[in-house]
Amino acid sequence: MHIHYLTGEFARSASETAFLSSQIDRTRAMLGFTLVFCVAFFLSFFVTDIAVLGLDAAVRDTLPARLLVAAVAGTWAWLAYRRPLSIRAMRLAASLSEGIALCCFMVVALARPHEVHWHAMSMLIMLVVIYLYIPNRLVYSTALGTGASLVFLALVAFVLPPRPVSDLVTMGMLLVLINTFGILAARRYNWVAREQFRLQVTLKQLAQRDQLTCCYNRHYLHDHLLEHELQSARQRQHPVSVILCDIDHFKRINDTFGHHEGDAVIRTFAGLLHKMVRSGVDAVVRYGGEEFLLVLPGIDLAQGTSLAESLRAAFAANRVAPDADGPGLQTTASFGLATYDFARDDGRVTLPDLILAADKLLYAAKHNGRNRVEAIAMN
Repeated sequence: MHIHYLTGEFARSASETAFLSSQIDRTRAMLGFTLVFCVAFFLSFFVTDIAVLGLDAAVRDTLPARLLVAAVAGTWAWLAYRRPLSIRAMRLAASLSEGIALCCFMVVALARPHEVHWHAMSMLIMLVVIYLYIPNRLVYSTALGTGASLVFLALVAFVLPPRPVSDLVTMGMLLVLINTFGILAARRYNWVAREQFRLQVTLKQLAQRDQLTCCYNRHYLHDHLLEHELQSARQRQHPVSVILCDIDHFKRINDTFGHHEGDAVIRTFAGLLHKMVRSGVDAVVRYGGEEFLLVLPGIDLAQGTSLAESLRAAFAANRVAPDADGPGLQTTASFGLATYDFARDDGRVTLPDLILAADKLLYAAKHNGRNRVEAIAMN
């Protein structure tokens, strides 16, 4: 999960999407609240239009612009609270609301041409809100902020009543400062939030995964996997197979060749399991030192037996070489398979029952000569 140096966002789109998805409820709430807040203040400042222009001129010259902002931003705020807006929709909401608000601000500035200093102050405040309070991609916020700053300076320099050069220079410096500050602050916020997410992902992986093999561990199996797969099988009424597999004579490997070789054998076996099961569907669990458990939803006895035989044959044909110039070590594994069809479920069989049955079959495979598969369909 590499964080881009300039934006503070994840460089890989998959990582960035995962982060944004984890924050989506918080982002919706923040977007809705900020847009409501901005609408309230943008409308309330219509009082200043009346004070400067008079009621008739204010209604004619500035009220339509303020109502347009209220309509657009208010609609998006309502949607943020009431609808499950996607990440893309929220970015559209932020960019569109900001863009229309900035355009309407220019209309107000043109209608009140003799208050340039007040307009400059308002512009600075709007930029702070754009960079720090309305959730959006930094590249979009930067484009809106710098673009609006250039347009405002052009209005002051060429459209509004002439100002001293010192005023233009001061406003330009302040706008450069606030844009720079906004970009750096938004980048820092992005970086900190994603570093925290990266740490959470790492801690979650450590809690769920075995470090040597990257398989699920028994903690995850008992706390999440068993209950989830049992509920899914009963709801969908499909078969579930579990395969308990154990590397043959593993203690002899460790005693003869050392733990370095033993770890290489375990990693090779785990890699083979991951390669031959369905990614994102089947679960591979490191059940013990050299024991692994496969949870296979939707797999019946024939399919499970075929998979177990393929795993057995592939591992027996494999040579493990922890060192590039080593001769390699050839070993085997034994498999116990238990299947139950939850379409005929009467509530008596659970996944722990299947694991217990597979465990007994594994020991039967060991007793019957190793490097074999023993299987049963439970009734």
